Amino acid sequence: MLTAQEWIDALGLEAHVEGGYFRRTFQADHRPPIRTPDGDRYTLTSIHYLLTHWSPVGHWHLNRSDILHFHHHGEPVTYHLIHPDGSHSTTVLGQEPRQGQHLIVAVPGGVWKASHLTAGDHALISEAVAPGFDYADMTLGRPDELIARHPAHAELIRRYCRAPTDQARGRTGAGRRAGQGPGRHDGGPGPALT
Repeated sequence: MLTAQEWIDALGLEAHVEGGYFRRTFQADHRPPIRTPDGDRYTLTSIHYLLTHWSPVGHWHLNRSDILHFHHHGEPVTYHLIHPDGSHSTTVLGQEPRQGQHLIVAVPGGVWKASHLTAGDHALISEAVAPGFDYADMTLGRPDELIARHPAHAELIRRYCRAPTDQARGRTGAGRRAGQGPGRHDGGPGPALT
């Protein structure tokens, strides 16, 4: 069984601003872009995403796009979701349906999401994002703002929020390659970004 570091090396993964590691695997640049109020987007993008025992948390963030998560390898991943109505739900992405795990987890745009590796060395998943991912469409959770909106979930928010200093580093380009355009998970050509 491959280790987390072997997956990082084999797939060319890089640190992601929300935690874990990623690499874009697809962007629908063969189709016309979708116009959104915030600019043009690919119709679909996808990434590999890896949580490891040394980077086990995908910190609170909100995406405007819908995202499908697919489990490929390793341990289960627990997802905490705070819905627009303030309700909280939890689901586990993994390979054991008899234990209540799901091979696919759908997270609609506009839902706050945090994920964490429940045990073990790593979990390798893929995400398909529609309309395609753009950093301008992602908001990293700030503990004070999220707790003000959702005080009933204060402990959970604190547990999986990045420290503000980590967020500041993330907004300046953490998780991007040198020469990469603003907002995208890759450096390739694509629609104009806002």
